[in-house]
Amino acid sequence: MTRRPPITFMLFGHACLLLYVTATTSAKQPISESAGAGPLVVVGGGGTPDIVLTKMLELAGGETARTVILPQASSRSDRGQSAAQMFRERGVKQVDVVEFDDVTAARHLIEAADLIWFPGGQQKRLIDALTEAKLAETVRQKHQSGAVIGGTSAGAAVMSKVMIPSSPKEQGLQHGNTPIVSGLGLCPTLVIDQHFVERQRFGRLLSAVIDHPKIIGVGISERTAIVVRQNKFVVMGEGSVVVLDARRAELTRVAEGAPQSARKLRVDVLAAGDRFNLELTATR
Repeated sequence: MTRRPPITFMLFGHACLLLYVTATTSAKQPISESAGAGPLVVVGGGGTPDIVLTKMLELAGGETARTVILPQASSRSDRGQSAAQMFRERGVKQVDVVEFDDVTAARHLIEAADLIWFPGGQQKRLIDALTEAKLAETVRQKHQSGAVIGGTSAGAAVMSKVMIPSSPKEQGLQHGNTPIVSGLGLCPTLVIDQHFVERQRFGRLLSAVIDHPKIIGVGISERTAIVVRQNKFVVMGEGSVVVLDARRAELTRVAEGAPQSARKLRVDVLAAGDRFNLELTATR
C-alpha cells in the first residue's frame, strides 16, 4: 500500500487546484491604541523577540506593570521561572508566577494584573487547569477590562475560540481529520496554530478551517507575533504569519474521513508591519 506524502508548504505550489491566493500589500504603520478589551500579544513560539516584548510592556504600562505568569501548560518543576526572568531582566518590578494550589490567592493576583503571560507547553493542559480552578472566566474578564494578555506556543494557541490540541489523526485533507477543542475565546473569530512554518502545520490548519469555515486560521512562525486589537491585528517579529479564510469560500459537504473540497479559499502571507482586518466586510 502506498503511503500518502506528508502535507507541507508544497501545498502552496499546487494552490491553483484548491485555493484563491491573495497577496497582501498592507502599509507598515505603527500600532494604533484604542479603548475597549485589552490587547492580545500572540507569539508563535521559539522565543519572544525584543521588539515584541518591548511593545507588550509599553501596552501594559512599562516597568510598573503588575505581571502574572500562568505556567500551567508545562509540567516542569521550575515552570514559569524563565518567563519571569525575561520580564525581570526588562526591569519589571512586580512579577508573580501563579500556581493554583490556593485558588483564592491566584484569583486575586490575576484580578490585580496589568499583564498576564502564558508560557509554552501543552495547550490542553493549560485550558484544563484554568477550567478546573474556575479561573478561565477571571482571565476573560481581565481581558475585557483592558488587561494585556500575552502568550507563546501553547500559550498562544489557548487564546482562540477553538484550538488544535494535538496532531491530526493522519497526514491529509480529510473531513474531521484535525481535532478541535474549546480555547479561552479571547480571539473569538480565530484558531491559532504556533510553530507554523517550522513544524509544517499548513495542512492541519487548512483542514481545520475547511471543517470550521466561520473561524479564521492564523498560523504564526517562531519568533513572530500578532498584536490583536479591535478586530484587527498587526504582525511583529522575524517570520511569517499565514491567514486562511474560508468565510467566503465555496465548500462541498463530504462524509467523515472523505477528502475535503474548497474553492476560492483566501490565503494571505504576512510579514512584520502587515495588518489584517478580521471584519468580513472590511477591505484589506
